[in-house]
Amino acid sequence: MEEAHRETLPVMRASGADLTEQVTAGGTRVEAGGTREAHEDRSHELDASGATGRRRFLLGAGGAGAAFLLAACGGGKSSSSSQPAADASAAALDASPYTGDLKIVALAVALENQAVGAYKAALAAAKAGKLGTVPPAVSTFATTAMAQHMDHAAAWNAVLTGAGKPAIKGVPLSDQKQVTQALGQAKDVSAVAKLALQLEDQAAQTYLFAVSNVKSVGAIQTAATIAPVEAMHAAILHFVLGQYPVPDAFLPIDKAAKPSLLTV
Repeated sequence: MEEAHRETLPVMRASGADLTEQVTAGGTRVEAGGTREAHEDRSHELDASGATGRRRFLLGAGGAGAAFLLAACGGGKSSSSSQPAADASAAALDASPYTGDLKIVALAVALENQAVGAYKAALAAAKAGKLGTVPPAVSTFATTAMAQHMDHAAAWNAVLTGAGKPAIKGVPLSDQKQVTQALGQAKDVSAVAKLALQLEDQAAQTYLFAVSNVKSVGAIQTAATIAPVEAMHAAILHFVLGQYPVPDAFLPIDKAAKPSLLTV
């Protein structure tokens, strides 16, 4: 898992740089709730840098990221009523400094920060003896996953600041209070693993949604590079819980976070 994560870092950062360039150029934006099918054909807009970005991703992202992108692009279409971003309110979008693809980027940072905080709290609880006996392998996984989420958050925040927007700090999500309460009530490894699995499923599925709904090449590349790592986190947590590691033949999006979850 760590090796796969490290292999994708250079491409993830390069894709983030591509996204920053595209957003600041003003050429690629999609409002939250839109789908790729709902926009005009943009094939004529792809310049040399965009084409190079696609080639770099497919050739350099590694098998996991490339396979994820190809699988996502080849999946069946879902109805507009199932799109996680469909119910983001117009008022919330108008009040936010993050619009278009940057709304999804801001949501991604918040989700990554939420996961970092959850793993950090779980490790602290384990150290304090509040979770009973914690296998060393579980502690190692939590530490590794937390560090990887920090890398992801940093990559997405670099896109925001590069586009002249404020970096996301903390966890500006409307469900953060419930997550914090659930962590505080956890009494064993199983309870923490179940909560962590919810967060990992949400992150992976949000990135799958992003691959099919954002317009900028850089955003698609970055989301498709990170999503397989989140899916690997989820697989390990399934195993920790005594469940089959890969329960779904195709990754769904029913647990994807909605942009309306963002409070900034």
